Formats: sequence, structure tokens, C-alpha cells
Amino acid sequence: MAPAGRPGAKKGILECLESGEVVIGDGSFLITLEKRGYVKAGLWTPEAVIEHPDAVRQLHMEFLRAGSNVMQTFTFSASEDNMESKWEDVNAAACDLAREVAGKGDALVAGGICQTSIYKYHKDETRIKKLFRQQLEVFAWKKVDFLIAEYFEHVEEAVWAVEVLKESDRPVAVTMCIGPEGDMHDTTPGECAMRLVKAGASIVGVNCRFGPETSLKTMELMKEGLERAGLKAHLMVQPLGFHTPDCGKEGFVDLPEYPFGLESRVATRWDIQKYAREAYNLGVRYIGGCCGFEPYHIRAIAEELAPERGFLPPASEKHGSWGSGLDMHTKPWIRARARREYWENLLPASGRPFCPSLSKPDA
Repeated sequence: MAPAGRPGAKKGILECLESGEVVIGDGSFLITLEKRGYVKAGLWTPEAVIEHPDAVRQLHMEFLRAGSNVMQTFTFSASEDNMESKWEDVNAAACDLAREVAGKGDALVAGGICQTSIYKYHKDETRIKKLFRQQLEVFAWKKVDFLIAEYFEHVEEAVWAVEVLKESDRPVAVTMCIGPEGDMHDTTPGECAMRLVKAGASIVGVNCRFGPETSLKTMELMKEGLERAGLKAHLMVQPLGFHTPDCGKEGFVDLPEYPFGLESRVATRWDIQKYAREAYNLGVRYIGGCCGFEPYHIRAIAEELAPERGFLPPASEKHGSWGSGLDMHTKPWIRARARREYWENLLPASGRPFCPSLSKPDA
């Protein structure tokens, strides 16, 4: 295996996926930057790209060092319906930051849009497509490498997003924030995947709302739906960095701990190595994370799939595989933890004796 580093000449996203390469996405921006004091919970809008560009740049850099080879623009909820007159400057600044950092590691830049705040109340296709098109125009101006439509609860709106993004000459990926039960109109994951591919998406999958295990179950259903329909697409998964087996159809937003008490649910790096291997074995080749996915989680993906990729990320220079660095510790019981079997079989405690292991969703 090559030492810590990055791949050679940059290829397009579809060229990478069609050759069987693993593409590692980035992780959490909104939740992470809220914790760091740069995003306000509520609307979760990304003014930080203008107000605190150094904070956004630093997080991009941490994901790059951890192994991400896609820098997604921090443009979640950056459409005019959420940001009014600020939307254009925010989208442009986000593209510039992503491109700046991507250039330090030959990573790709993905321009990202998400579901609108108005679809639930006014299913106005023309108005909603206009919002998507406005962001697309900025992405085209800034020459992003490909496009991602993410975090859609309703497949109809996701299809509208794909149709708009296909007006450009860039490859289109689309991910829905759904679990195995399907979208909010009870469209199954398999049917969602079929509709999105027929609309023109080259990459389909899920992101956010659910933890790794649940998200992989949904991905399996999407894959089965595409196979039954005789459709082909690349698969993409970017789940939460939290364990959420007790959430309902709408995912972690219905848990009483959302959004300020989720720390006890954070996945370990070893949980994420398991997730990465299972995703790969399922046939997913675009593997990343969403809310709660910190840089060390992305490094865990890169380390687990290093044999397939042929190299380790730069951040692995400071991390011993499966705790191997602990073999230098002065205490023998800690040295005994420098092995894979220990960490694979660990059952972490929360340290809260009066707290339940699961919660009851509020909705």
C-alpha cells in the first residue's frame, strides 16, 4: 500500500466510479459548525461562508486530510427562499472556498442544492425549479465539477431538482433523506431510485436523517429496485454519524435529543470502519457522511478502504491502525488494547446510569 497521500491525476466523478474506484465524500458541516459557534440552529443556513470563511475553510481542510476526494459546497438551504438577497453571494463564496481547498489535494468540487422550504405548502413546480436554477447558474459560473441534489423527503421534488440540474453539462448525483419506509408520500426506496434515474441522475442514494445501519438497509432496497427495473446507476450513501435505531419515519429530527443532545449517540471510528466495509460490499462506491460525521469518521472510511484505494490519507500519519499506537503505552492493560479484536468487540458505555439506551420519537 502506498504511504499516506492522495491519488494521482484528477479524474471526473463518473470516470472514477465507472472504473470501480472508491470516492469518499465529506462529512458534517451544519451540526459541526453549530457546535463550533459559526451556524445558528433553526433554519441551518450557511452564512458562515461569508461571515467566517476561515472556519469553513478549516473544516474543508480537515475533511481533505482525512481522505475526502470531494469538496461539497457549503450551500445547504442557500436558496432564495431561505436567504433572500444573500443567496447569490453565499453560493459564490461557498464555491470559492470549496475550490480553494480542493486544489490543495486534487479533489473534485460538487455544487449542492437541497429541498426547498416551500414544497410542503406550495407544490409549485415552476417556482421551485426557479430556486434550483438560480443556484445552478452560480455553480455553472464557478465551474464546479459535478452537482449534488441532497436531502429530499419527497421524490417528486427530488425529480424536479434532477431535471433542473440536467440542464447543465455536469454529472448529477441525488440523495434522499429517507429510510426503508420510503418518502413522505410512501413511495418506496426502490421506486424513488427508479424515478430519479429515469429523470437523469447518474448517481443515486441517501443522506442524513438516519444512521449508517438504517441507511445501508435503504440503499439495499434502492439497489434492488433498480435491478428489477433493469436500470443502472452508481450508488452513493452519506448517513448520519449517530446511531438512530429508535427513530421513526422522519429520522433523527423526531428524536428528543435532536439537535442539542445527540452526543451520546455518536458512532465510534470503529463503527464507521464497519459501515464503510458493508457499504463497499453492497456495491456502493461513493461513501461519505452527513450530520455528525467528523473528520476522524471520514479517516475511518479511508483507512478501511485503503486496500482498495491503494493509499492512506494524510491524517493517517497521526493514527495507528486499529489502535496500534497504544502498544507504546506504559500501562500493560492499555497496551493490550492495541489490537483489532478489542475495538471491534467493544460495547461502549455512555457513563449515564439513569439514561435509557433508546428514546421514544416525539412524532
